[in-house]
Amino acid sequence: MSVISKSPKFLLSVALLAGASSGSLSAQTQDAAPPADVAATAYMPAEQTEGPEIKGIISARSGDRMQVTADDGSKSVITINDATKISASKGFFGLNRSRLPATSLLNGVPVTVKTLQSGDGLVASKINLQNKDLKTASMIHNGTAQGFEEQTAATAALRGRMGEIDQYNVKSTTNVNFDTGKAVLSPQAKNDLCAAASAAEGTPNALLLVVGYTDSTGGDEFNQVLSEKRASRVVNYLQQACGWKPYRMLTPTGMSEADPVASNDTVEGKAQNRRVAVNILVSKAVDGL
Repeated sequence: MSVISKSPKFLLSVALLAGASSGSLSAQTQDAAPPADVAATAYMPAEQTEGPEIKGIISARSGDRMQVTADDGSKSVITINDATKISASKGFFGLNRSRLPATSLLNGVPVTVKTLQSGDGLVASKINLQNKDLKTASMIHNGTAQGFEEQTAATAALRGRMGEIDQYNVKSTTNVNFDTGKAVLSPQAKNDLCAAASAAEGTPNALLLVVGYTDSTGGDEFNQVLSEKRASRVVNYLQQACGWKPYRMLTPTGMSEADPVASNDTVEGKAQNRRVAVNILVSKAVDGL
């Protein structure tokens, strides 16, 4: 069963906060990305030349573009594509300049961007995230690995830092539902997901936020893992079958039995709560993008 409706603001608030805590799930959804050892220049058209190196804070994400604001207040709009290589300094999650998914490009994160000049615009060839400014993200990653209670506490601690809650407008939400204890997409769910991707494709500067949920059946740890599996399955299908680009997706997450849309006291209500919500978002900070 699918429901398409305007999403309440509290759903976005909870989901965006928890989305930053799903580092391990995010990594699972990037299988379709180009190999890390393939140089970006292999994809570079002849008309592209080396552009300036941009340093600053990510101040907006919109579709396949991001806005970087420098210390002097100047703003640069940079396009992200399949060839863009994203890495972190030594120490982030214990890795040494490892390739990261585009979902790591959160608002407020300092970056150094090597660019290519393409016509009148800039295209990112390499993006480096600063490890010291990702300490909070590392804490969230570790909390998720330790279990549901720790993750909840870490998410609460992150609440004051994540200023991007009010930076997006929710255009619509598509819910796809699952059988009890399962993370298998039904034929109807598959159709609805590609319909949602098509709607997002027709929405200028759209990003997708995918959030998985369960009903109240089962324990906390089981439901947390199940909600993440459901979100991961939806993300994979959106990317592999519906053609949605990974760099136009915010970090997916599982929210266990949080934020039910119906009562868990009835069979019908539980069926509605066993869902993954696909939210179409557009950044409010799109000036110049």
